[in-house]
Amino acid sequence: MRIALHTRVREDRIEAYEAAHREVPAELTAAIRAAGVTSWSIWRSGCELFHLVECEDYARLLAELEHLPVNIAWQARMAELLDVVHDYSQAGAAAGLPVVWQL
Repeated sequence: MRIALHTRVREDRIEAYEAAHREVPAELTAAIRAAGVTSWSIWRSGCELFHLVECEDYARLLAELEHLPVNIAWQARMAELLDVVHDYSQAGAAAGLPVVWQL
């Protein structure tokens, strides 16, 4: 399945956000892949961030990562940089952007 998400980086933290993503912990990327993600891309337009996640089951992905210590630490780091964060709770499973058009 494909899930599109929207988050927002704080205007004064763009460089720090991009720097952090050049050093995503290997333990976290391994956990994301183990939870069924085959691809995760993030695009930035100004402060707006758009994610495209390709995974087996987005709700399962959230459940597997929500209480994982490496993800909790990463989310704490991201919380310092973002105005709109990625919701890793079960409520976040419905956070995907609706498809308006597709070719």
